[in-house]
Amino acid sequence: MSKICDQISDAILDELVKQDPNSRVAVETLTTTGLILVAGEVTTKGYIDVQGVARKVLKEIGYDKPEYGFNYDDCSVIVSLHEQSPDIAMGVNKSPEEQGAGDQGLMMGYATNETSELMPLPIMLAHKLTKKLTEVRRSGEITWLRPDGKSQATVEYENGKPKRLHTVIVSAHHADIPIEQVRSEIKEKVILPVCKDWIDENTIIHINPTGKFVKGGPPADTGLTGRKIIVDTYGGVGSHGGGAFSGKDPSKVDRSGSYMARYIAKNIVAAGLADRCQVQIAYAIGIAQPVSIMVNTFGTGKIPDEQLAEILKKVFDMRPGMIIKNLNLLRPIYRKTACYGHFGRDDPDFTWERIDKVEELKQHAMVILD
Repeated sequence: MSKICDQISDAILDELVKQDPNSRVAVETLTTTGLILVAGEVTTKGYIDVQGVARKVLKEIGYDKPEYGFNYDDCSVIVSLHEQSPDIAMGVNKSPEEQGAGDQGLMMGYATNETSELMPLPIMLAHKLTKKLTEVRRSGEITWLRPDGKSQATVEYENGKPKRLHTVIVSAHHADIPIEQVRSEIKEKVILPVCKDWIDENTIIHINPTGKFVKGGPPADTGLTGRKIIVDTYGGVGSHGGGAFSGKDPSKVDRSGSYMARYIAKNIVAAGLADRCQVQIAYAIGIAQPVSIMVNTFGTGKIPDEQLAEILKKVFDMRPGMIIKNLNLLRPIYRKTACYGHFGRDDPDFTWERIDKVEELKQHAMVILD
């Protein structure tokens, strides 16, 4: 249910950024039986109907029938928003060159060459499974599916490379029908189309392991913005720093700094300078330049990690205002980041997925290698 909350928080952010690109937004959403609570800090020249946005998101997700136990047009929506602290604003509301970080913290980015997306295979399979669940529900290919659902993939590795799918789990919210039908159709129409290249005769498949998932959504499980940070990032591979992303405008380095760290790590791997790469950027509130930059290529780097970190300082501008400018982050693009992951997406709006620094990185690396 936290993904519902993430989508509502990011839909509010999108609406405010659309009206006023310099909006300062930090919005949290909570859902439970019959209730949506939206709270946080907002400073903007725009106007937003928070209740209307929240109900629209619920309807588009699919909570549009009373029998689901949670319905977009009859749940309560409570709103409690106030302005951003002026103590934070004075360090952030500056020119792009001088804009300080909206908070302190460590931001992490990761990339690996084990998939075409330069992402870990387990999280890519998990995202593709949940996306397929949504597709077959919305298309009517599976008529008894309801909006709730989740997935998990356990991959067996050999010498650091994915070898096979050890276990796959899909939990699908459904009408009150026999579990045998649920398991048969989910395997045929969701799991096999997504995972067939990795499944063998020994792969373990769990579909609705308890045997029933009729009660779903907020009545079954309270949700809160920012509870799925591992789903949002790399599926537990690498490290996670800072905080959650959704509901935060890009002046918050929890979000923009993490996008930048992914951008850097992906370009390093795409340039062939490492098979795996983790980038850590640390910030102090109100200060533009990072207080530290660290690279870990896990022994796969073509040049020493310390030298690679020095190259990054020449190629990438990691000041928050310049991250926002160079990645073009002041746009209403955020709701679609709130499901199926923030990374590894083939979408031009996900500018942090570009690999446009590959040649420049190679040129700097050649100086060291020569």
